Amino acid sequence: MASGGMLGRLRQFDAYPKTMEDFRVKTFSGATITIVSGVIISLLFISELAFFLSTDVREELFVDTSRGEKLKINIDIDFPKMPCSYLSIDVMDVSGEHQFDLLHSLYKQRLDDRGNPIIDATVEKYQFEEKAQGGEGGEGGGGEERENIQESKDTKIAEQCQSCYGAETPERPCCNTCEEVREAYRSKGWAFKDHKTIAQCVDEGWTEKLQQQLNEGCSVKGSLEVSKVAGNFHFAPGKSFQQHSVHVHDLQTFGVKRFNLSHTIHRLSFGEDYPGIINPLDGLSQVANEQTPTGGTMYQYFVKIVPTVYKSLNKEPLKTNQFSVTRHQKLARAVAGEQGLPGVFFLYDLSPMMVQLTEHRHSLTHFLTGICAIVGGVFTVAGMVDGMLYHSTRALKKKIDLGKAS
Repeated sequence: MASGGMLGRLRQFDAYPKTMEDFRVKTFSGATITIVSGVIISLLFISELAFFLSTDVREELFVDTSRGEKLKINIDIDFPKMPCSYLSIDVMDVSGEHQFDLLHSLYKQRLDDRGNPIIDATVEKYQFEEKAQGGEGGEGGGGEERENIQESKDTKIAEQCQSCYGAETPERPCCNTCEEVREAYRSKGWAFKDHKTIAQCVDEGWTEKLQQQLNEGCSVKGSLEVSKVAGNFHFAPGKSFQQHSVHVHDLQTFGVKRFNLSHTIHRLSFGEDYPGIINPLDGLSQVANEQTPTGGTMYQYFVKIVPTVYKSLNKEPLKTNQFSVTRHQKLARAVAGEQGLPGVFFLYDLSPMMVQLTEHRHSLTHFLTGICAIVGGVFTVAGMVDGMLYHSTRALKKKIDLGKAS
């Protein structure tokens, strides 16, 4: 008896009183609102679940204390109007480190006037011969004879020592090719003016080669690793050299008065990519003014690099960089001089601050709280709408019935 009284008093705290089934009224509007509420709850549940399964990236700012690191620069740029034989790539930084014509870390691909890659006949033939010789040598036929021929060729080259035309040094006493003469002149800080008087260049048909590539373009791809200090890298016509501590490009060799440095940047980044990174120069195209009588256009990109560390949930932290850029261009009417040099210049500086991006998963309690809020909120609002419609319909029906009775 006492337990029955206890249960009766406990029932008074019921916040959800029930009505008898006989007194419940089911309406068409109520069914419609229930179906719409179910659809809304399902859509909101899917959205909340997708948000829960996704990761959140939090940004933090620190002072960059790293030392002795290298900066990797990824490059993919097309020059549709600049032949590869004309184009030089140079890197300089404020520490005094100069790296000239970095062909060992970048790849140049010749392009035709339509922008399609050209298969260099010389390179293709060399690869074919290497493969054929390796196959024949494996069979054992004629291998010794070819080795003797190669030794005789090496001996002939060793005995040959052509002039460097006054640019000889103890390290480079001979210049047997046109390129070696150009390198010797560059090391001396001399301009390579009249290549028609250089026997090596005449024998190699260097002038004809330049004329053949006059209407071609060049694609530059690859990566550079430079010291992590402010500096610049640039693409400009002519071989570069130092003259009285000044960086100079020899443009007189080509006999051309105007250089078209139109270019398309397919990719330019500093380090590895991470999810969500934006490289602001990707896909940028610049078209030079072809009406310039002499010189060309000097394109300058002032890049501010921000060191970045990306910490993902399941991988090792990734050290990379993001950057912002400001563009500027001007006409370099003189082929060389105070008015500037036709070319594409990237002048970069590093921020003393480092950004750390850390992935985080959303908490389970937040997900459950959101689901409860969605279900409870939708059903509460739906109940209010249904009650308003039900009572409005009943009141309107009563007025209509009273009007008929009168």
